[in-house]
Amino acid sequence: MTSLKKLAVNSAIWTLAGYGTGQIIRFGSNLILTRLLVPEYFGIMAVLNTLRLGLELFSDIGIGQSIIQNKRGGEAAFLKTAWTLQVIRGGGLWLMCCLLAWPASLVYGQQFLWLVPVIGLVSLIDGFGTVSIHTLHRDLALDKYTLFDLLTQTLGVLSIVLLALWWPNLWALVIGGVLGSLLRLLAGHLLFPSPNNRFAWDQSCFQEIYAFGKWLFAATALMFLADQSDRLILGKLFSFQMLGIYSIAYTLANMPREVIKTLGYRVIFTTISKQADLPRSQLRDKIVRQRLRLLLLLAAGLAVLTCIGDQVIDFLYDERYEPATWMMPILCLGIWFSILFNTISPALLAVGKPLYSAQSNLARLMLILIGLPLGFHLGGVLGAVIAISFSDLFPYMVVLYGLWREKLLCIIQDLQTTAVFVGVLTILLTLRYHLGWGTPIDFLLTGS
Repeated sequence: MTSLKKLAVNSAIWTLAGYGTGQIIRFGSNLILTRLLVPEYFGIMAVLNTLRLGLELFSDIGIGQSIIQNKRGGEAAFLKTAWTLQVIRGGGLWLMCCLLAWPASLVYGQQFLWLVPVIGLVSLIDGFGTVSIHTLHRDLALDKYTLFDLLTQTLGVLSIVLLALWWPNLWALVIGGVLGSLLRLLAGHLLFPSPNNRFAWDQSCFQEIYAFGKWLFAATALMFLADQSDRLILGKLFSFQMLGIYSIAYTLANMPREVIKTLGYRVIFTTISKQADLPRSQLRDKIVRQRLRLLLLLAAGLAVLTCIGDQVIDFLYDERYEPATWMMPILCLGIWFSILFNTISPALLAVGKPLYSAQSNLARLMLILIGLPLGFHLGGVLGAVIAISFSDLFPYMVVLYGLWREKLLCIIQDLQTTAVFVGVLTILLTLRYHLGWGTPIDFLLTGS
């Protein structure tokens, strides 16, 4: 194995192990919090976090990605300029949260007048984070980053749980989130100190970041609208209680998608960026070989999750969350298109073509804006969930076009692995039915 391949494999293992451990931490805290707090609070937090993340993504100029992709990404001048931009952006985001608070309170309720500025402190604090985190990504030193991430996740979760035990109120979730960001900031500077966390400005470095980030800005802004607009729309179509229940189902069903998005950014994008100068046919062959193993693994895992996800929810949560049992398998089915999309789209970004990311996110946004209200109108909650489930189909088709243009198309592999996913799922569902366990959507069909 080449040194780069060893680094990539090692990084992938650490990323998967870190993601799995992180999920255990999050779900453990989620189980505790759902017993301490009412579902309404989780619905409100879904809207709050969506608003904050929306502002972040609408102002993303690809600082971290530029450090990873740019040949000057390891230079002191480049890193200092990047950190300066990061701080400026963090301060601007908090000010935007303050400005957004009043209109948000008119739409979602008076309490948002105070909740939005407080949750916006997370963005302000994150702006001062150490630039060394991006350097770890660039160097594929994901063992160090994963351990750091797990440490700060644990501290953040403990903060929220302890606050909720002492003060079982919505503010425990909000203040706990801010405290978690502060702990991450302090831990980052203590564990990974860097002389590059300084205010400085190099115009040539800024221009290179801007040149790469202008299309990434459009891509991430559209990604927010595509990925998060369902919460904002559902916040008006659903009650906060139903939105909280939907959030539980979506979080569980979305695990494979989050796994591959994490791998895509931390490993696939970084690895391909280091090989972007290869002839396209050679680069495509390398991508296809490594991607096949990952797709087969994810196909089997997603089939299992689709088959038993309803039972997992039924086991973990009380009767208040029963509607999530039928939402889970429907949401899981559409995740397959997300997997196909997220295992190949980083290649286009790595070869310096963020335009296709913007186009694919626009396609998903249009499907959400049109399909979600239409689905709810035609089929109520079920119709809305189906529309969300298959919202990654159109972005995937757009990326196929970009891959064809860039000579990186691998449609045959996609068809083959899709057949594997359908086959494994069919076998598992048949086995489940003959064992007398019914189907994953029995609650939808019978109401019990």
